[in-house]
Formats: sequence, C-alpha cells, structure tokens
Amino acid sequence: MTAQLSLDPVIASHIAAINSFDVDAIVDTFADDALVNDIAREFWGREHIRAFVAKEMAGDHVTIEPLDAVDNAGMWCVRCRYEGDYDKTGLPDPLVMTNYIRVRDGKIVTLFIIKNTPPQY
Repeated sequence: MTAQLSLDPVIASHIAAINSFDVDAIVDTFADDALVNDIAREFWGREHIRAFVAKEMAGDHVTIEPLDAVDNAGMWCVRCRYEGDYDKTGLPDPLVMTNYIRVRDGKIVTLFIIKNTPPQY
C-alpha cells in the first residue's frame, strides 16, 4: 500500500510515472537542464536522463513506495522503498533509499538517489 504523503505535485507525478513505467511521463517531470545522480553517476539533461530512465527504471520495472517526506527549505527528502527486476546482490531487503529533490517552476531540477546508512551516534 502506498503511503499518503503531502508531496509537491511534480514529485507525486514523478512517482506515479515511475510506477507506471512511462518513460515519457517520467522525463516530462524534469527540467531541460536537470541533474540526476544515482549510484554516484551523474546524468545531466533530459537526453541522458531519458537513457537512464529507459534502461534502469522502466527497463528494470522499478517501483517506488514513498515512506516519508520532508520539505527541508526547498529540498525535498523523500524516503522510498524500491522494488524491481534489478540485480539485488548485496542490497538490503527491503531496499530503502532517500530521494533528494529540488523543484523549480514545476519541474524537477535535481534528483539525488542515495542509499543512506544509520549514523553511528
């Protein structure tokens, strides 16, 4: 069951598009000059983001379920449970990662996807 969280409308649309495997709809949530960082790899601009999304999101049937969300001074921190057909070797089950998202003019301009670890103290 998907959590009912208060999200920026473009972020809610982004998650819905991912869960529908709709590459065009996913890419449409990004600004032309957007940056995505996933596994310490940078994808700048819609053309590179489209290739990433087509292969590693829609291609691997990735779905995300938002667990919590905080708007931290204009940067959204959205923790999500990830599922899909990707290689899960060495990954925790469930896989929970935080999406750090900045929005400008109704489009995502920055998306960093990070698998955090709990702090030691």
